[in-house]
Amino acid sequence: MSTIYIWEVKVKNTPLLKKKCSHCNSDRFQCSDKFRLNAQKKNIDIWLIYRCVKCNNTYNMTVFSRIRTESISKDLFDKFSENNKKLAWEYAFSYEIRRKNNVEADLESVEYEMLYDDLSIEDLMNKDGEMIFFQIKYLLDFNIRASTVIRKCLGLSSSQLNRMLDTDSVYCNEKQLQKKYKIKNGDVVQINRQELINLYLIGKEELFLSAIDDQ
Repeated sequence: MSTIYIWEVKVKNTPLLKKKCSHCNSDRFQCSDKFRLNAQKKNIDIWLIYRCVKCNNTYNMTVFSRIRTESISKDLFDKFSENNKKLAWEYAFSYEIRRKNNVEADLESVEYEMLYDDLSIEDLMNKDGEMIFFQIKYLLDFNIRASTVIRKCLGLSSSQLNRMLDTDSVYCNEKQLQKKYKIKNGDVVQINRQELINLYLIGKEELFLSAIDDQ
């Protein structure tokens, strides 16, 4: 069975919300990682609290509205009560929650890093099989393109990746990759091994020729 390499997209912060502040001229709110709970008889309201980036004014984004308390598991209720950060981030990245609240996220405000193993020409040459497989770990969605991940993890320029796309050398989930495709958690990227080797060799040759020209 072929080795499957892991590419992990790890976020460093939650996305800001695009929202006008009623107390100042700011139009961005940041997640506080805290929930607000309000129980009334057998119903409960739960909000995720946001704060204006300038004046700290609050905005409560609805997570649950007038839901029966027995509809929430004890484990989930405890996480809300304890301001579980992982849970807060899941809701902060949820498109569905934002849609229900009629608010838009500034996804470009999300900072992230890529965790991956470097692959050398020697590594590729020592592999068997026509294709190299990479699985994407992407737990929190902020609309990043597959092309961005591939270029970062393989050290390719835009022109190099375009060359591979033009020669049908890149697939995602066994379908030819479209340049504007947005990744999903668990996606498997397949890249033609020989074409990637050729690109790396061409890149080395171009660097060598450039160094000669500079002398």
